[in-house]
Amino acid sequence: MGLEMLNCHATPSQNAERERAYDIIASLLKIPFLDEEMPSANQALPPKMGCVDALSSQQSKDDSKFTWTDVTDRSIKSSTSSERPVDKDADVDTLQRSSPDGTDPDSEENMYKEMIFGEDALKIPPSESYCLSHPIRRGHFNISQDYSLNQVLEDLRTIWNWILTEKLHINPRDRHLYSAILVLGETFDNREIKEMLSIVLCDLGFTTAVVHQEALAAAFGNGLSTACVVNIGAQVTQVVCVEDGVALPHTALALPYGGDDISRCLLWVQRCHRTWPNFQTDPVNKPIDMLMLNKIKESYSQIKSGSFDAVTLVHSYEHEKSVGHQKTKLSALNVPPMGLLYPRVLVPEEYPPPPRSWFQDYDDMLEDPWQTNDSLYSSGNGGFGMWDSYPMFPTRLKKFDNIGLVEAIVSSILSTGRIDLQRKLFCSIQLVGGTASTAGLAPVLEQRVLNTIPSNQPIEKAEVLQLRSYPLFVPWKGGVILGVLDIGRDAWIHREDWAKNGVHIGSGRKYKDSYFLQAQAMCYYNT
Repeated sequence: MGLEMLNCHATPSQNAERERAYDIIASLLKIPFLDEEMPSANQALPPKMGCVDALSSQQSKDDSKFTWTDVTDRSIKSSTSSERPVDKDADVDTLQRSSPDGTDPDSEENMYKEMIFGEDALKIPPSESYCLSHPIRRGHFNISQDYSLNQVLEDLRTIWNWILTEKLHINPRDRHLYSAILVLGETFDNREIKEMLSIVLCDLGFTTAVVHQEALAAAFGNGLSTACVVNIGAQVTQVVCVEDGVALPHTALALPYGGDDISRCLLWVQRCHRTWPNFQTDPVNKPIDMLMLNKIKESYSQIKSGSFDAVTLVHSYEHEKSVGHQKTKLSALNVPPMGLLYPRVLVPEEYPPPPRSWFQDYDDMLEDPWQTNDSLYSSGNGGFGMWDSYPMFPTRLKKFDNIGLVEAIVSSILSTGRIDLQRKLFCSIQLVGGTASTAGLAPVLEQRVLNTIPSNQPIEKAEVLQLRSYPLFVPWKGGVILGVLDIGRDAWIHREDWAKNGVHIGSGRKYKDSYFLQAQAMCYYNT
């Protein structure tokens, strides 16, 4: 007896709220409401309606090349060996399986691969009983009663180890010759950061490591020292203001939605318009469906007035022997990305984040007072003059469930409290992350941010800056720049020092007591 799970769980009130949010967006974009009759395929397109036949011969040729991942390893291996391919991203999918019949693997000509990573993991045939794992989800370790902290750390260590070995060709015996730069988002708790540092220094064997905030690295990657950085990731969106090379902690906001939520909203919109084929598309339980939705979103979604349709191939991955597809005209493709501004239209999270009690740490650097006699720390804010002009709050990163991106940007910038800085930040809004490349997003943000600023604020302009490279790679480029700056040489953490309770012998600084570990390098710059 089989059990088919729905895409999401929502109460009638949630569905009604989502439909009302859709109608608000529809009125702004000048497209039909959900309860209005859509034009049939034989009708001429009304004014301001565009239709793009996105199918090309090249696309059709590429789509026909799909093959399921081969989960067998054709070479004879001992029971202690493993095949572990690699993915480029730390937040990847890890799949495990052992031999199904319990026989000695040495006697098998074809063994099941113990671990499969990345996009290959999303293409495992449905009949294969692999276990899908996400070590990182919604900007945190994906810890639950079924996924322990130790297992999360082991998966991260394994992923990073094989990236280094297979992709970067850095063997374990040579890693003592290298240093590592960790570019991390502001959502991570400091215990999580400490655990990742321990993996890099103690498990992977790097000699030194340094931690930089992703927002700060993004600003440097675009050649800026002051900016309001808006990082739209796959599962979380972060807004942080940076001034003169320092990320301001009290301006940081985390929004629990991102590109994946837009993809799931795209599916919901199509089903509401009855344009989606009669396929059992399930992005929650079938990762390959989420991969397909992400590709459709990246190719066709954009923000523009008037209805916008596109013709594309929608695939069905219900049977591993044959991958079905249907040429489909998708409607209202400008609605899903508007979910960044009106998050109530987004499909609710199927798996809510784990309770924060999982991350309680008595040694948490966000809560611990300074524990040192070093005269450098005589200041009430930790001894660094850079923090004296900024208020310090005992709370963690501020998180809002239903606030839109425009409100988050305005709130973050206004929290700086200085009109001269606010003017600079409103004219230096920087979008990074994969979803930042959505067509039409920048001009919409500029207009709505300017209209949302309170009338009593003397702000006359809002501008989203153009990026000098692909927005997904800007933070990594900035991390490299920060890593080679001479002024940051004292920020590097040595393996031996970290192993001895996190004390940096050379300077007497105690890393585990810093207010923001990610800001460690910038703190050193000001001493």
